Amino acid sequence: MEKQHSLELKSIGIIHSPYHSRREAPRQGCGREEICQVEVFKDFEEGLKGIEGFSHIILIYWFHRSPGYSFIVKSRGVFTTRSPDRPSPLGLSVVELVAREGNILKIKGLDALDGSPLLDIKPYIPTVDEKSSYQS
Repeated sequence: MEKQHSLELKSIGIIHSPYHSRREAPRQGCGREEICQVEVFKDFEEGLKGIEGFSHIILIYWFHRSPGYSFIVKSRGVFTTRSPDRPSPLGLSVVELVAREGNILKIKGLDALDGSPLLDIKPYIPTVDEKSSYQS
């Protein structure tokens, strides 16, 4: 067994959504029309330069309300599910970028809980990110 490494993650912002509990949040955000906001902290605002050129972005965030994890979720391994209860509770959402207002990004298609710490933003590039095969 390999030694586990200690990691240090830095929050670059916070996600604001209408979902205050896991029960309220959709299972997946695709197709959701609510306008949510991503607040990027002012120290990181310069990193948003040019983001308006993308129709969609990828948000990586922390499942801050995850109570822990189990390796088996509904008879499947946790790594074959989208469960927020994971050994490293990272969330990933591809969202539609509606507008940018300074350090605030207005988005659609989110499933994250209000207050989720934002760890990173990446541009969604269909020629790179879109894959055609899926097996359930």
